[in-house]
Amino acid sequence: MASGPTRVVDAGDYRVTIGAGLRHEFAALIADAAPAHHYAVVSDDEVAPHYAAPLVAELGRHGRATVHRMRAGEAHKTRDTWSRLTDDLLAAGCGRDTTVVALGGGVVGDLAGFVAATYMRGVPVVQCPTSLLAMIDASVGGKTGVDTVAGKNLVGAFHPPAAVLIDVETLRTLPMAHRRAGLAEAIKHGVVADAAYFARVETLLPALLDGDASPMLELVARSVEIKAEVVRADPRETGRRKTLNFGHTLGHAIEQASGYVLLHGEAVAIGMVLEARLAERIGVAARGTAREIERVVEGAALPSARPSSLSAQSVLDATRHDKKARAGAVAYALPARVGAMAGVERDWAIEVGDSLVLEVLA
Repeated sequence: MASGPTRVVDAGDYRVTIGAGLRHEFAALIADAAPAHHYAVVSDDEVAPHYAAPLVAELGRHGRATVHRMRAGEAHKTRDTWSRLTDDLLAAGCGRDTTVVALGGGVVGDLAGFVAATYMRGVPVVQCPTSLLAMIDASVGGKTGVDTVAGKNLVGAFHPPAAVLIDVETLRTLPMAHRRAGLAEAIKHGVVADAAYFARVETLLPALLDGDASPMLELVARSVEIKAEVVRADPRETGRRKTLNFGHTLGHAIEQASGYVLLHGEAVAIGMVLEARLAERIGVAARGTAREIERVVEGAALPSARPSSLSAQSVLDATRHDKKARAGAVAYALPARVGAMAGVERDWAIEVGDSLVLEVLA
């Protein structure tokens, strides 16, 4: 049973349930949200040893349950892994009466979601994120997909989950580097939509880095509320949802150029600082916005500058493959200040010339 208060966030067509110890109720909640004959639990080599066996055992009370493992890490979020997982489901006899359960971090959630979106032309998926990054960002919103040599998330589908189930106690087994990386998305949500939350994240940083359950529950719940509100208003990312890409255009480019040596959240942290500087440079952000973001990023012990091993030109070149690029032009989601985004008159996407981007990257 959950060992404390449970928070439920309405994400439109599904609910996000958050609690400490909630994993002990996952099976019943999954069976209620997406009843099935077969439950296919997709996890990776790092998460499965901690949580897969008890979940499969409990799901066995509601139907047949199998576990399908993949290698951990962004480098394995590929079409090859998608192909192998779908073959595994076929070999296990999974039919259209199957529910896919994504048990793991953002890579597992994206891949399992894409498997569910495409298997038998679409079966339900329940997201059970175990990393902070996945809890507050990747598991909410229905984006699924895989990376290619050309860039991140260039092949995928919108496939909203039947439910999202979050147990903040699973963060206790998360390495500190990954916990810090997840905080980047919380900082982003504050910049995008809630200055008071941004300040609260900064205040809570010591407790959050220690993994205290109560402040972590508060952080996850508010971040989920922010993202769910934006996604409900713009589920297909044609307008306001683009604001959630703040930090991600340069962040994804840095992540890709590094060969995924940097964690996603580390790259996004750098991207937020650089894109805020870009916003100030072109006059859409209040002066001091970038320094304010940089202070909180560094308070979380996240990187804030382009790695010296990556040239400015290599990062700029990588932005060309960003999925938000149109007609060769790269558009950015840029802040007006902490708590508000610029560009409403331009559908929240602002094109910036290469020379200015290179100046900021340098």
